[in-house]
Amino acid sequence: MDRRLDDMDRGLDDVDRRLLSAFHAYGGDPRVAAVARALSWSGEHGALWLAAGLAGAAVDRERRGAWLRATALTATAHLASMGVKRIVRRPRPPHVTPLVRTAGRHSFPSSHATSATAAAVAYGALGAYVVPPLAAAMCVSRLVVGVHYPTDVVAGAALGAAAAGLGARWIGAGHG
Repeated sequence: MDRRLDDMDRGLDDVDRRLLSAFHAYGGDPRVAAVARALSWSGEHGALWLAAGLAGAAVDRERRGAWLRATALTATAHLASMGVKRIVRRPRPPHVTPLVRTAGRHSFPSSHATSATAAAVAYGALGAYVVPPLAAAMCVSRLVVGVHYPTDVVAGAALGAAAAGLGARWIGAGHG
């Protein structure tokens, strides 16, 4: 039984590496690389998503409280991903040359994907329909720049969706 699990684990690792290599190859196009780098930079520490939430709070005065709660939830999801990263300690992919520098050495889960997906769910529920496609692009960009395996991104997205989903009722509470 253990041998079959080891074989499955090796198979998943191989698929992870191959998928990453395929996405990373798109970074050879300077235009794609420039967009992926810009997304990477803007998503560092959840900055884009936190700024978007604060902008929503400033513009949508009637739902300011909901926007601030959604922003806090996005920040909390990001912090949770950093905590998981410190526990798991999976190294970044060594088989591709990254197109960006990273804030840390650990790869699992993708904190960019966590905060992007949390923002997509939380801000999308408030009517910011442009956020989900931008969040999806952010997730893909982590593969194009070569700093995460696909499973890192999927796990980060799942963590972000779960955090925002669990906090959905809190976000909408009070509308003020």
